[in-house]
Amino acid sequence: MPSERKPYLLRIDPRLFDALQRWARDDLRSVNAQIEFLLRQALMKAGRELRDRDAEPPPADDAPPE
Repeated sequence: MPSERKPYLLRIDPRLFDALQRWARDDLRSVNAQIEFLLRQALMKAGRELRDRDAEPPPADDAPPE
């Protein structure tokens, strides 16, 4: 099954876009792939995890233990 992508319109400063475009070109990526790569790195650095859509949401902090 091909990987699904969620379309999302991003409004971005033209100078920031130009810098991303140069960086993406240097890394042999599209601008979209570069942005996704950077976002994934930021998530990992922040200790955030990507979850499957079908996975249960994490319990709320105030949920009683099972």
